[in-house]
Amino acid sequence: MVNIMIDIQSTRDSRNISIDRVGVKNLLYPVKVRQMSGGYQQTIARIHVLVDLQAQNRGTHMSRLVEVIDSFSGHEMTIFTIPEILNQLRSRLESQTAEIDIQFPYFLRKQAPISKIGGMVDYNCNFHGRLDGELVFQYGVSAPISSVCPCSKEISDFGAHNQRGEVKVDIRSKKDALVWFEDLIGIIESSASSPIYSILKREDEKFVTESAYKKPVFVEDIVRDIAGILNEDVRLTWFRVEAAHHESIHNHDAFAVIEKNVDKFI
Repeated sequence: MVNIMIDIQSTRDSRNISIDRVGVKNLLYPVKVRQMSGGYQQTIARIHVLVDLQAQNRGTHMSRLVEVIDSFSGHEMTIFTIPEILNQLRSRLESQTAEIDIQFPYFLRKQAPISKIGGMVDYNCNFHGRLDGELVFQYGVSAPISSVCPCSKEISDFGAHNQRGEVKVDIRSKKDALVWFEDLIGIIESSASSPIYSILKREDEKFVTESAYKKPVFVEDIVRDIAGILNEDVRLTWFRVEAAHHESIHNHDAFAVIEKNVDKFI
């Protein structure tokens, strides 16, 4: 005799209240990311997968969400595969909307400025997509930086206070237009007083310290400089730039943000 297991999720709900988003968060999964230099980088992503749930349905089928992600585990995660994932999520879950957020560390080998000794630096990258009639897709990177305070340098007889910071850039690009993570990282690091390095010998530390001192920046300077560059990029339709300095002489962070549509598309 075969036991038939009841599908509780598919039973009818009498409360008549739809749910905006339901699904799986903090799913750790291996992914493959394309590199600007060629080839792919294997990394581990933290993934949130969400769909809507109609009022008449008791629950969603959580396992199907993971099954869709697993079906793409051997494929690269790019601006071109995310729409495919969202379409499959809507189809498998019979939902009107599907949303996915993928966050992962991305590693680049950087040479020290003088000794040229190499070391790996990690950057936090992300893909985020939502399909609800139309596709809204964005991606970006968060990079560590170092900054010297312009005010401190101006008013001090000796030196100036400096601190580590973090700059986050998210973009939406035109269809089939590819902007590499390396492109965004380069823009971010060029806006700072100094990039962050994995390995620095004494001659490198001297160079970095003196170079940063010659280029003091506020968070306001950083977001304006980056926004000016992104606003001229014909591949983009929207961007958001955030800068935070983890202040060395205060118990708080300095913060600035610019979010806008690219002028050419307004």
